[in-house]
Amino acid sequence: MRAVFEPTPLQRNDHLSDRYGAEILLKREDLTPVRSYKLRGAFNAMRKVLAARPETTQFVCASAGNHAQGVAFMCRHFGVRGVIFMPVTTPQQKIGKTGIFGGDAVSIRLTGDYFDDTLAAAQAYCAQVGGHFLSPFDDEDVIEGQASVAVEIEAQLGGLPDHLILPVGGGGLSAGVRSYVGDRATLTLVEPAGGACLSAALRAGQPVRLNHINNFADGAAVAQIGARTFARLADIDPAQALVIDEDRLCTTMLEMLNVEGVVLEPAGALAVDALKDMGASIRGRTVVCVTSGGNFDFERLPEVKERAQRFSGVKKYFILRMPQRPGALRDFLEILGPEDDIARFEYLKKSARNFGSVLIGIETTRPENFTHILQKLDAAGFDYRDITRDEVLAEFLI
Repeated sequence: MRAVFEPTPLQRNDHLSDRYGAEILLKREDLTPVRSYKLRGAFNAMRKVLAARPETTQFVCASAGNHAQGVAFMCRHFGVRGVIFMPVTTPQQKIGKTGIFGGDAVSIRLTGDYFDDTLAAAQAYCAQVGGHFLSPFDDEDVIEGQASVAVEIEAQLGGLPDHLILPVGGGGLSAGVRSYVGDRATLTLVEPAGGACLSAALRAGQPVRLNHINNFADGAAVAQIGARTFARLADIDPAQALVIDEDRLCTTMLEMLNVEGVVLEPAGALAVDALKDMGASIRGRTVVCVTSGGNFDFERLPEVKERAQRFSGVKKYFILRMPQRPGALRDFLEILGPEDDIARFEYLKKSARNFGSVLIGIETTRPENFTHILQKLDAAGFDYRDITRDEVLAEFLI
C-alpha cells in the first residue's frame, strides 16, 4: 500500500482526552486520498485478483459513496477498467468525486432509486461481461485490506491501545481489525440506530435483513451485515456493539467541526460519539477512535445543525391552535423570553373557522427554557401539540 498512499495519521486529541480523562487518539482515515478507509480493501482485493488472473480487465461495483471512490481510485492506479453502478438518487457531489478519482479508467452508471436495485443491476452486468464484482465488505480480500488500519495503529503507537472503537456498516473494517487484533485489545463496535444490522444479527445468531434503514449515516447504514464479516464477529459480547442515535451523532459532528476543525461524515463520527457511552471504563486508558470517513457534503450542514439542536433540546416544533381574533398573536409572542427565538412560522388555516393552526419552530439557548414556555402556554389556554419527535408529522411539515 505504501506505493499508493501514506499511512493515515494517528493523532492525540487534547480536547477529548481532557473531557474523558483518557488518552484519546484519532486514527484519521478521513485523510486518505479518497477521505475514507475503503481504498484499502479495494487495493488489496484488486491486487490479488490481478495477480491470480492477469487477464482481468474490468471490475464492477455498486456503491453510493466511499466504496465507489475507493474502487475508482484503484482502477486508475492499476490501469484497469471500472464500471461503477450508483443509485439515481446519489448526490451529485459523490458522483463527481468518483469520476475525478477514476478519470478515464471508470464509467458511472446511474441505475435504480434504491441500492438493492442498483446492486442487482451491477451483478447482472458483471455476469454478462465476465468482469470481477468487488463487494464493499463481504469479501475475504477486502476484509484483509481493511485490517491494515490496525496494522498501522500498532506500528504508530508501538503496540496496540487498550481500547479500539470502530464504526460498523457491512462489517468489513470491524471484521478485519478484529481478526488482526484478536484479544490483545478491547473492541467497541458502533453502528447507527437506522442501520443496526450487527446488533440484529447478534440477536438472531445469523445475518438478518432489516425491514427499514435510515440512510442519514449512509457510510454505515447497511440493511444486512455480510456473511463473511459476521462469521468473524458472531462471538463478540453484545455489550461490545453500541447503537447510536443519529440526532446525537449530529452533535458530535458539529463539535468536531467547530472545536477541532475536523470534517467528518456521519459514519466517520460514530466512534467519537461512542465515547459518551464509555464512562469510567476508559478512564486512564489509551483509546483509539477510527474516524472512518470525511466525505461530507456541506449542503447537509443545515440538516446536521437542525438535528443536533433537536437532540440537545434547544429547538422544538409545535402545531399551535391560534384564536382568530385581534391580538392573539401578540399574546403568544409575550410568552416568549429574551433567549427564545421563532425559527419557523407557517399559518396552516384552511377555512374561515374561529381557530387557525400554526406550525411554529422555537429556538432557545437552554433546554429548561421550554419548561417555562409550556407552563405559560397552558396558563394562557393555548392548545398546542409538540411534534418535534413525531417522525411522520416532522417529515411532512418540517
